[in-house]
Amino acid sequence: MFIRSSSDQVRHTARRFSRDERGNIAMIFAVALVPLLGFVGAAVDYSRANAARSSMQVALDSAALMVSKDLGADPTLSTAAISAKAVSYFNALYTNSASSPITVSASYTTNTRNGSTVTLTGSGTVTTDFMKMVGFPRMTINGATTTTWGSTRMRVAMALDVTGSMGMGTGKLEAMQKAAKDLIDTLSKNSRMTEDIYISIIPFAQMVNVGSSNKNANWLKWDTYGSCNNWWGGPYETQVRCNNAGWSWSSQNKNSWNGCVTDRDQPYDTTNDLPTSDATRYPAFQYNACPASILGMTSAYSSSNIQTLKDKIDDLSANGGTNQSIGMAWAWRTLQIGTDPFPAPPKDSNYRYTDAIILLSDGDNTKNRWDGDGQHSSPEVDARQKLLCDNIKAEQVDGKRKTMIYTIQVNTDGGPDFAVLKYCADSGNFFATTTAAGIATAFAAIGNSLNALRVSR
Repeated sequence: MFIRSSSDQVRHTARRFSRDERGNIAMIFAVALVPLLGFVGAAVDYSRANAARSSMQVALDSAALMVSKDLGADPTLSTAAISAKAVSYFNALYTNSASSPITVSASYTTNTRNGSTVTLTGSGTVTTDFMKMVGFPRMTINGATTTTWGSTRMRVAMALDVTGSMGMGTGKLEAMQKAAKDLIDTLSKNSRMTEDIYISIIPFAQMVNVGSSNKNANWLKWDTYGSCNNWWGGPYETQVRCNNAGWSWSSQNKNSWNGCVTDRDQPYDTTNDLPTSDATRYPAFQYNACPASILGMTSAYSSSNIQTLKDKIDDLSANGGTNQSIGMAWAWRTLQIGTDPFPAPPKDSNYRYTDAIILLSDGDNTKNRWDGDGQHSSPEVDARQKLLCDNIKAEQVDGKRKTMIYTIQVNTDGGPDFAVLKYCADSGNFFATTTAAGIATAFAAIGNSLNALRVSR
């Protein structure tokens, strides 16, 4: 038997140990473990900080919007009150517990070129769990948000159906009057100056009333204001047609005119051409069921103006047949700047503007200047109204739609929806109610929609 000496065994073991690499893995892992844990820990700390920062930003955005609504209702709030509201809203919204208490500050600028602004800023820290071992015990988080409103001014034309069916003890006229006055209050609360909100009121039946005081206006024509002396008593639409048929025409005295006008000559009944020629002028007519006169664009800022608007609505009474198209045509007319009849005031180029038409009706179209019997639905009148609505929607300013259209159907008879009202309304802007009480709900929804446009971003 071969027996190694002790010295040989020691040398052999030493050579084996020097050649063995298995222990290097443990040593390498031990050396790499510290930075590896550092990277993982940093990722965890950053994740917690980002979550806190995101929560803070969401709370700042919501708080700024809430403060802007408060300022829209009361633009006289002091700086201290604005800051207190901002902190209160933020603390109620921010629920992340990873950070230290967030310091929130608010600043408010009013009546700037692009509208009033409120800016909220927030800052705080998040305590680290891992990075503090390498000298970073806290991470700072910051956020800021700005809400702008009031840079969008409004012109709102309310075309209100005052036909006979709105009365007769149904309660519809009274409900409409109250809802329309409530809308005036809603819009006027957000008016910070005279130019912010203008409202016009267009009562309509088969015709509209432009006011008998305008009898000498050059935008009127009188060729329908009289009667044709034919032997059978049948009507001729105009003096020219009566004379061309060989009959004489008897004109009425302008001084007895009650202010009513009928539809313009086609195709101008569906356009907004200026009344500069005989074909484009507005035909005066003596209509026994003439509604209350139109009130042109009136600022909803001063208490006296607001009362003027409400008095006009209180003056409404129900009579006559339905011609929605003439109500909508004149609502569109009152939105036009600086041109008779009923010129709207100029617009300031430093502001954005929203023009809107609100049309309420409780019945199908039954009669215009040419078609319908005043009692039954008239597809021909509907067709003229659709052309009119197409033209309103086609009007653009700076590549964008100029006028929004809201329509309200008061359908207490349980019939189908009025297709023409749905056709004319912009998407989401058609409101239908089967009760008089529902009129208030429709007007409130429109008021909320219009007020939302006052907050631009």
